[in-house]
Amino acid sequence: MKDKIFVMLSTGFELIEAMAPVDVLRRAGLNVLTVSTLEASLEIESAQKVKVLADININDINIEEGVMVVIPGGFPGYVNLRENSKVIEIVKNYLNSNKLVGAICGGPTVLGINGLIHDYSFTCHSAVKNEMSSNNYKHEDVVIDKNLITSPGAGKSIEFGLALASQFVSADVLEKVKKGMELI
Repeated sequence: MKDKIFVMLSTGFELIEAMAPVDVLRRAGLNVLTVSTLEASLEIESAQKVKVLADININDINIEEGVMVVIPGGFPGYVNLRENSKVIEIVKNYLNSNKLVGAICGGPTVLGINGLIHDYSFTCHSAVKNEMSSNNYKHEDVVIDKNLITSPGAGKSIEFGLALASQFVSADVLEKVKKGMELI
């Protein structure tokens, strides 16, 4: 099945930055898969020491079936993701083929550290702003520039999830999701 949204998880990911968007995207009826980036395990421990069982291993995904990849923050999760050659390859592929990339908190450093931020406007956690190799930082809750969607951190996780979902579903569907979550 195509139209998959891949949420990359590595040891030390920020629980709310990964799971709030997963929740919002699934409420919107989208096909979301959590992806373990660990070689031999689907079980991944978050920065908050919560163990999560991913849907699939990175070695088993077909990146051509995806429409978006999401990179959460969390320490050392985002560092593990930005050092993972398969994650870098997927992000690069999606950016170059106009597929969507979402990144929150330290997640945008996957692009900044690996020379993929180019001329995109972005936001990220203030603690990693200097690692981004770009002057296009914006102090905003969510920044959408072409096929890149970024957000600064855990407190904006639901808003980030809604911004991701807005790329695929109608305003009516988003309205239903917000009502179901008591956001309006």
